[in-house]
Amino acid sequence: QVQLVESGGGLVQAGGSLRLSCAVSGVIFRFYGMDWYRQAPGKQRELVAAIGSGGSTNYADSVKGRFTISRDNAKNTVYLQMNTLKPEDTAVYYCTVATSGYWGQGTQVTVSS
Repeated sequence: QVQLVESGGGLVQAGGSLRLSCAVSGVIFRFYGMDWYRQAPGKQRELVAAIGSGGSTNYADSVKGRFTISRDNAKNTVYLQMNTLKPEDTAVYYCTVATSGYWGQGTQVTVSS
């Protein structure tokens, strides 16, 4: 059974930082790319960052230079380091095994102004 468990969300002031984690089980983690998405109220879910099985990364323009995606294959975990947070980053953040259809339950990030 595939499971993805996100953690690390919370309430932070604008300009602050958070680090999200997503622990994955039930797949051979190192073989898969991993994505972070987010969904704000009333908006569509959007891709925030992606990391390939080999470590290549891609970011949405809105987070480039502020967010960093990384992975630890020994821990079957993907991370999203979020710096210089803005109120518009407020959303539920989800991790997913790329193209698999497997999603975590999401973690709320709220950035106050």
